[in-house]
Amino acid sequence: MYALFEEAGKLQSGRVLSDTEASAQMELATGKRVKVKTAQILLRFDKPQPAELLQAATALAQTIELELAWEFAPPDEFSFAELAFEYFNDKATLIEQVACLLKLSEAPHYFRRAGKGHFKKAPADIIAQALAAIEKKKQQQAQIEEWAQQLVDGQCPAAVQTQLYKILFKPDKNAPEYKAVVMAAKQSQRPPLALLQQAGAIQSAYDFHWQRFLFEHFPKGTGFPALQAPALPQDLPLADVQAYSIDDSQTTEIDDALSVQGLGSGTVVLGIHIAAPALALQPGDAIDQVARQRLSTVYMPGHKITMLPDSVVQTYTLDAGKACPALSLYVSFDEDSLQLQSSVTRLEQVPIIANLRHDKLDHIVTEAWLSDASFAHDDASLDAGLPRAELQFMHRLARHLKSKRELVRGKPEQFNRPDFNFRVDGVGDNGPRGDEPVHLSIRPRGAALDLIVAEAMILANSTWGQWLADLGVPGLYRSQASLAPGIKVRMGTRALPHAGIGVPCYAWSTSPLRRYTDLVNQWQLVACVRNGATAALAAPFKPKDASLMSIVSAFEDAYSAYNTNQGTMERYWTLQYVLQHQIQELDATVIKAFPGEMPLVRAVNLPLVLTLQSAPALERGALVSVRIGQIDSMALDVSAHFLSLLDAPSAMEEDSGEQELSAGPVTIAMELDDADDANTSSEGAAPATGN
Repeated sequence: MYALFEEAGKLQSGRVLSDTEASAQMELATGKRVKVKTAQILLRFDKPQPAELLQAATALAQTIELELAWEFAPPDEFSFAELAFEYFNDKATLIEQVACLLKLSEAPHYFRRAGKGHFKKAPADIIAQALAAIEKKKQQQAQIEEWAQQLVDGQCPAAVQTQLYKILFKPDKNAPEYKAVVMAAKQSQRPPLALLQQAGAIQSAYDFHWQRFLFEHFPKGTGFPALQAPALPQDLPLADVQAYSIDDSQTTEIDDALSVQGLGSGTVVLGIHIAAPALALQPGDAIDQVARQRLSTVYMPGHKITMLPDSVVQTYTLDAGKACPALSLYVSFDEDSLQLQSSVTRLEQVPIIANLRHDKLDHIVTEAWLSDASFAHDDASLDAGLPRAELQFMHRLARHLKSKRELVRGKPEQFNRPDFNFRVDGVGDNGPRGDEPVHLSIRPRGAALDLIVAEAMILANSTWGQWLADLGVPGLYRSQASLAPGIKVRMGTRALPHAGIGVPCYAWSTSPLRRYTDLVNQWQLVACVRNGATAALAAPFKPKDASLMSIVSAFEDAYSAYNTNQGTMERYWTLQYVLQHQIQELDATVIKAFPGEMPLVRAVNLPLVLTLQSAPALERGALVSVRIGQIDSMALDVSAHFLSLLDAPSAMEEDSGEQELSAGPVTIAMELDDADDANTSSEGAAPATGN
């Protein structure tokens, strides 16, 4: 005897070996023996053979018309045998009964299961909806196949183009556009990215990297809503100073300026003047909501996305020729010993006399020009208009402040690697296309003007950070427990030491136009200026305010992502520079070398890290000559081959402030950290990328 039974929704049959009231021992056609509950058995029969039965029933089931079967089916619950008697005849054969069972089982939109071998007719309206859904699915599948064929043929359907970056980076695997790409990739046996690139979906390698960043971090675009810039405050006193800013020529968000008073009097007052958007913006207002969402200006060669609307930036930037609202820190020093005597913070309007541009002045304002009062350039006109005496004092003070920090650090800061300036020509209003001429220039770290600005900003951030702590006003701090390997810089709300810089506490406060943490700290500082000892009660953010920690978390995520994007774009433009100038060989320093692994090298005169192939055993610090191989701008990858050893290993410079650049494709992660503050302008907020 044989039996037909159902297991896990699948029909099976076999020979009954033994039978009890509760179960039966059965042997399948494969020889496997199984125990089947009696409740699972649908039919028992002597012939034909199970395989023959299922084969014949399957063929017959294909001829059953579902619409007719639905009409013949009883209105109430029925068994498959009952339907067979209605559909075929009252003497329906075993094969016809099993055929009905198979047809009923594969048509849930017509017949619902109601128990073992039993079914019930679905309502007519439900069937109509199900049939419409089935037809829609068929049409969708046909559309997927059509799109896939277009992709294989080298054409990108508009629907796929629209969803391109979602398909690549955050796919909905049930979406037809995604399924079309997967199908086309399988048919063409090409990776999806290569397939889409060949189909013209990706306009350029630059566009790929740029759009990927926008998709992940600016899905609604980079434009600002229509926002009215707050009016300038009218009740601020006018400061009796002449202030100068020092920035790159392309900088539009001028956050800081410096002034010097009292030269020759024995007591000199250094003024550190910071743009004060916090005087007009309020936590929670429309502009603050935009700034809090962006959290920082995004920098990259040839382009940037500002944190604040241009109208706000232009209202509060420290432009030359006008008196600008500022939060000013005045620090008094003994003119001879440079001993710090006192400090005071004020809200005021500060006359900005000039916006000095270091890229135009570095060759003029040199160490010799600043250190030797008798030094003169061959062209006397070069000195015209420069506040030489003030710059000389600020440079002497900066060197003094730096040496004091180094004593606290326990070792001197040693950054011998140069900084690189990127300039991209012919950039339109919407940013680069990716094929513009790019220029790279080298700027040694610790340039005189950089040192002046960096030390002034460190002085302000550490002084203001301590002032907030003394008044019990919470702020956002950067801290580092020690310089030991693996001890990273952290953000928090406590005034803790920063070992990397060598200060007792450090609160970013000097870039409120381009960093949200600085804007938050400026709100707190404004409360301190206006309320003094009761500032903790009046400040927008109170002690243990949970929103401060949420700002810290969001800022760190955004800042890391923005720096990664900047590193990606700088690597892209560096590779473009190599291509445009047809550079085939270069000198590089080995920065990582482990047995059995390919060494990692850093180009001497380019901001480029490479994996070195076909190299002998090398030591870290060795100088080598390498040959540049094929460049892949999509993957940001480039091969390099060892040519020769130029020099034996030398001591590597300190690298605690900057993570290594990965040589791998698209995975560059460069984060300028606080240890760079002493050696770059604008406190590492925006590396010199020509923006």
